[in-house]
Formats: sequence, C-alpha cells, structure tokens
Amino acid sequence: MPTFEQPKSEKTSRIKPRIVIKVGSSLLANVKNLTPSFAFMHGLLSDISTLRDQGYEVVLTSSGSVALGLNTVGCTIENASVQDKQAAAACGQPILMHAYKQIALEYGFDIAQVLVTLDDLENRRRFLNIKNTVHRLIKQGVMPIVNENDTVTTEEIRVGDNDRLAAKVAQMIGAEYLFILTCIDGVYDRDPSEEGAIFVESIEDVSSYMEAASGTSSLGTGGMLTKLQAANMAQNAGCTTIIARGTMEAPVTAILRGERRHTKCIAHSSPSSAWNIWLTDRLQMAGSLVIKQDVADSLFGGDDGFSCHDVVSIHGNFERADVLHVYDEKGEEIARGLCNFSSDETAIISSRPEETVKNILGYAASHRLINSENLVVLAEHHLSWDEPVQSE
Repeated sequence: MPTFEQPKSEKTSRIKPRIVIKVGSSLLANVKNLTPSFAFMHGLLSDISTLRDQGYEVVLTSSGSVALGLNTVGCTIENASVQDKQAAAACGQPILMHAYKQIALEYGFDIAQVLVTLDDLENRRRFLNIKNTVHRLIKQGVMPIVNENDTVTTEEIRVGDNDRLAAKVAQMIGAEYLFILTCIDGVYDRDPSEEGAIFVESIEDVSSYMEAASGTSSLGTGGMLTKLQAANMAQNAGCTTIIARGTMEAPVTAILRGERRHTKCIAHSSPSSAWNIWLTDRLQMAGSLVIKQDVADSLFGGDDGFSCHDVVSIHGNFERADVLHVYDEKGEEIARGLCNFSSDETAIISSRPEETVKNILGYAASHRLINSENLVVLAEHHLSWDEPVQSE
C-alpha cells in the first residue's frame, strides 16, 4: 500500500503542508434519527488534532446542516422541498457547528464557520475575499469549517455538492492533499455491487472512470461522479486526492501511514497557475460560445484571443467578466475565458462586422471578445462539459 511523505520541519520550510478534509452527511448524521454522529465526529477531530500536532494545517469541508435540521422542520429527505431544505439548513447549521466547537475544544483547538455560495466562488473578487479570510484563520491556528450556505441558495444557483466545493478550497489554499471521506472505501472500475468489480488503488486520468461513477447516498447530494470531478480539479492544482471510507478511528492518519485501503488520484506534475485554475475549473457554466473552426484551431498554436466576429453562435445569457466555455464547430470544448462583453453586446457586435464598437455601443473598445491573457486552452487532463444544444 502506498505511503505518504511526512511534513517537512519548519526549519527547512516556512510553509506547513495543508490538508483539506471533506466529510459527507452520511457520516455526520444518523440516517434513522437524523441526529449528529458524535462517535464519528470525536474520531475525526481527534485525528485532526493529531495532524495539527504533526505540523499539518487542516481545513474541513463539512456537509450535514440540512440533514440535522430536517427533524426541526418536520420533513424527511425524500419529501423536502427547496424551501424545506433551506429552513432545515438554518436549523441544522448551529447544531452542527456547536457539536464541532465543543468537541474541538476538548482536543485543544478552535474552529470557525465559513459559509459560501456559488457566486462567492465564481466571482473573482469575492473568491479572493474568502481566500484571505481562510488564510487569516489558518495563520491564527483556527481550523476553518467551510460549507455551502444552503439557507440562501436554490437548486439553480448552488454548488450542489461539497466534493467540488472541497476541491475549490484545496485549490484556494494550495493544499497538498484533499481527503474525501465517504461510505465506501474508494473507486471501483464499475458499480461495486456488481460481481467482479475491481478496486482501483491509483488513478492518473479520472475520465476513464467517469462512466462507472453514478448514484448518490440517501442523505448526500454527491456520488462517486462528483468525487472524481473534484479529484480532477484538485489534480489540476497539483493536489493529490484521497477517496476513502470514513471510519471512527484515525480516518486520515491511518491512510497517511499506509494502513487503510484507499484510492489515490495523483496530482499533475505541472500544475496550472492560480489564475488559470480559477478560469478553467468552474462549478457552473455562465454561458458558452461556438467559434469558427479555423480560429479554434489557431488557439492551440498562438497567443491571441478571438473577436466577436469569430463567433458562430451564442448560448446562455452572460454578463461582461463572466467566464465562458468555448467550443469549436465540431462540438469540442477547447477553451475557457473571461469575456469583455455581455451576450447581448456580443450578438450585436458580431452581426455588424463593418462597424466599430464605438458606433454600436457608444464607447470606444476593441472588438476582441476574450483577450489572450484571460483565455486558457484546455489541456487533455481537463474534464470537458457537454456542448451546447440550443443556438441563439
């Protein structure tokens, strides 16, 4: 079984190694009674205390607020509406955080709550504000516990799963490891309930296992699919992802010592820059474009972006400074980038190629839709999104 490098001494490195740990609702909440699983929480925070003593800096991404609040609002997970889940989150979040705080204090450290929304992570300024807050807490020795703010999000504007949220946090803080603790011991080459399913110890290309990953737990919103998506996001940032069963005793340190079975999704050896990572690893598609095939082909060999006049079709309603998914005329996603015009402005400019932007919009500007410095051509190890189906 693979082993892990132990953290370097602060005498040889000024940066402590960082771990992001994600735990799901199925581990934190008793499925039958929808009450906190204090035995698991004690085991987890005891293990985190050990990690901190060993020199690791730890950030926790935790589900559980909706599950723990369902009893209070008189609902079950099967019949709860969006409003029920929002109300349940409002009731369950203080239960969850109170349990975390009391247990953490027993082990000699404090915690802080960081609630985020999809917009917080997709908007560059707000993303940096969250990053600064998390870094300040880590510097103070306080463990941040990050969760989606389920009280204000709807199905259309939410991250949707804490697996990818944890990956965004790992990218944000430059973590060495992302641990996704779940109710299964790792990744299989097919549904593990099928006869002959083979356990996968190590993965470099997660795309080869995407088709076999499906299904969710009764309490959670993510399945193995979202865990592999999260692993790909972490890989792109040079972070190794560990997918393993959450246990009550040493759920993380036992894996670091090589004592428990797990799947390791190996980090890419040449990670992207922080800016490129933020541009490419999106949680939701703001909008997309199809551009001319010859222009698309030229992106792979040059440093130029492309103009509104290169657009074949526009998909979705987007605003200036949104990150767009760019497709060629074959239907392949080739790039993502920050746009200079809204979808309406892009449509108008592209339909009037003989006129200047000033004549069309009333102010002087280049007709370039995405500049080269704000455009990332996707590498083979990025997971692509399906091509748009409706053309405007």
